[in-house]
Amino acid sequence: MHAQQQVADEAPIPVVQATPLKLIFPGRPGWNLLKEGEKRQFEVKAEGGTGERVIYSVAQNRVEGLVFDSLGRFSWTPGYDFVDRLTKESTVQLLFEARNEKDERASQVVDLTVRHVNRPPVVGELKPLYVQYNTVNSYTIESSAIKDDDNDPTTIVPIAGGMPEGAKLSAQGEFSWKPSVTQFNRLRDKPLVVEFYVEDQPYKARTKGQFRVEVTQQDLPPNVLLVPSQKLFRFKEDATVNLKFQVNDPNGESDIASFSFISQSATVPTSALVRNTPSQYEFIWKPGYDFVKDPLDSITFDLTFFAIDKSNKQQERTVTFTVQNAINEEENDQKLYQGYRTALARAWEMMDQLAAAEKDLKDKYRRARKGKKARSVTTATLGAGTGITPVVIEVPNTTKKVTAIGGTLVMTIGTLEATEVIGRSTKDLVERLNYIMEKRNELQTKGDAYARRYSLKSARRRPEFPKDTDELTAALSLRGLVALELEAGGESGKGATDGDIAKTFGGFHPNGR
Repeated sequence: MHAQQQVADEAPIPVVQATPLKLIFPGRPGWNLLKEGEKRQFEVKAEGGTGERVIYSVAQNRVEGLVFDSLGRFSWTPGYDFVDRLTKESTVQLLFEARNEKDERASQVVDLTVRHVNRPPVVGELKPLYVQYNTVNSYTIESSAIKDDDNDPTTIVPIAGGMPEGAKLSAQGEFSWKPSVTQFNRLRDKPLVVEFYVEDQPYKARTKGQFRVEVTQQDLPPNVLLVPSQKLFRFKEDATVNLKFQVNDPNGESDIASFSFISQSATVPTSALVRNTPSQYEFIWKPGYDFVKDPLDSITFDLTFFAIDKSNKQQERTVTFTVQNAINEEENDQKLYQGYRTALARAWEMMDQLAAAEKDLKDKYRRARKGKKARSVTTATLGAGTGITPVVIEVPNTTKKVTAIGGTLVMTIGTLEATEVIGRSTKDLVERLNYIMEKRNELQTKGDAYARRYSLKSARRRPEFPKDTDELTAALSLRGLVALELEAGGESGKGATDGDIAKTFGGFHPNGR
């Protein structure tokens, strides 16, 4: 019983293997979903590793206003101009890294999605309306005084309690009023303030505006207003064009019969013109990457927008579009990613082959060492005598005779070298083993640096990416391939999975494509 207790006391204490260093992000749902103008704070933690102090950083693709200190505290308030209202949301990729004092590293690519936040319109100061007695007075709310920071189309909504009796205010901001005698005389003594709402589309956010009405006269001719007000638009393929039109008619909104356009290019669809209200329209069009055919670098054509009223009077507005040939960034990024992954896959395959070759050489070396130690001294004895005796031997069926000398001869073969045991020299084995180990270390170092440097697609767009890819590929070449019995640089990388590559080269992130 005492012996059993002693054995138990002397049992070795199991060694706990340290887990690799890794990053821990907030676990609550939607932690990486942000809104424009909304401050987002969270803390990144790290666990595992053998160090005690961890320093955090964002390695690549930092954005304006983003704060991420060395203690892992993140803070960012996306600006209201970060996301286009037509795009709805935009994603930014950040590469978070953690490093302890023992130079153990962990990194992770995180997608932060920023969603568009609508802001209500802003109404500036409007010029007054001067009215005349016994006349239908018209007034158009100036579009230049109305601003929407999100570039949303806006419409005017009248406030029933803020309108004088008999007055009308259309959705496009046209105010008409024929004051009575009593109203006109009252207006002479006290100017009137007309209140209304400016509402953006399609979010329906409202802001109150107002203008003064005094005694005199104001009138505006019918026209087609374009925002932005310019004649020539230059943009690239796959860019969205957004034009806003305000159709005004002195006879009121109901007098507008139609609003449309004619294009010199048949590829522009009529559905690009969207009607928001009877007097407000939007032109939204996005040419594809195949719009400009090679070898052309751009295409220029005109679009004529026209409004027709019920009396067939027409107002036109012509604009010129120049569409420039552009590179398909998404397709190009995919090609760059394939080149990035293929280079790392080939490096992984070569590392795998080198590991197998290293194991095989180590096994051969161990067998060589065992054969050398086990070999004993061999003694060969030719005859037994104390002297030398001549002998004459007759060769049968011939007249020839052979003379031999008999006697005692002792031959001793000492311990053999490994080259006689396995047919190869231990010096050769050691040289090839050292070369393989050096090559693996070289590929590991270069592969880690390459995988980490180009883990994000923005980094792969840099001009030095092809050069660094060629350098990594060149490192796959080996000397003495026949002796090492390896393939030259691997094949196509198809045998390596994303998990294999990420396990070998820690900087590789498949979701960074």
